Amino acid sequence: MIHHAGVLALRTAGDWRGVLIEGPSGSGKSDLALRALDSGWLLISDDRTLLWTCDGRLYGRAPDTLAGLIEARGVGVLPASGRAYARIHMIARCVGAEALDRLPNDETEVRLGVSLPLLRLAALEASAPAKLSRALTHLGVRR
Repeated sequence: MIHHAGVLALRTAGDWRGVLIEGPSGSGKSDLALRALDSGWLLISDDRTLLWTCDGRLYGRAPDTLAGLIEARGVGVLPASGRAYARIHMIARCVGAEALDRLPNDETEVRLGVSLPLLRLAALEASAPAKLSRALTHLGVRR
């Protein structure tokens, strides 16, 4: 299944963990990805992601024609090094800052039958890559 979203991966807890980055066009998905790449994340896919499951886990990769490419609005499509695929551990939904709760309740969403934690994120905020890293690193840790 091809999904309108990107995937980034970060090595944490001894393994590569992927995040599915969703949101409407212009919400900051690629902008967030560009800043995250400068913070140690690796690109799996930008804008379109091929999703599949194996043994009850969700995975994602870029379609062949988009592998290793990222869009930088106002600059163009650029090469970006990354990984071929990643297991997806979390969904990050890009929303406007006004849509965020200061202390949100835990949420999950299902993709292809797999339930994943959901993080709502104002992707264009300067702190968005740091929030993404911390949310992924602390998965499963209760407040």
